[in-house]
Amino acid sequence: MERKYDLVGVDGNAFSVVGYTQRALRETGHKDQIKDLKARAFSGDYNQLICVCLAYIDLANGDITVDELADHLPNNSNEHEL
Repeated sequence: MERKYDLVGVDGNAFSVVGYTQRALRETGHKDQIKDLKARAFSGDYNQLICVCLAYIDLANGDITVDELADHLPNNSNEHEL
């Protein structure tokens, strides 16, 4: 099954990435998740922003449920494994 939403090809600017993710959530009936998305995405560095947006894109695509979302979000820490 092809994914409807994907960050490939989206402008890499942080605001563009979050805006695209917000639109995906809105279009799939997850408007109630947008405030949480923005709070989590902008609470760390760019890597955290991308990881958070990817988790919410998975939600918009139906790959995960709202109940599973927390397991797919990065820790609220700025320490990242390389």
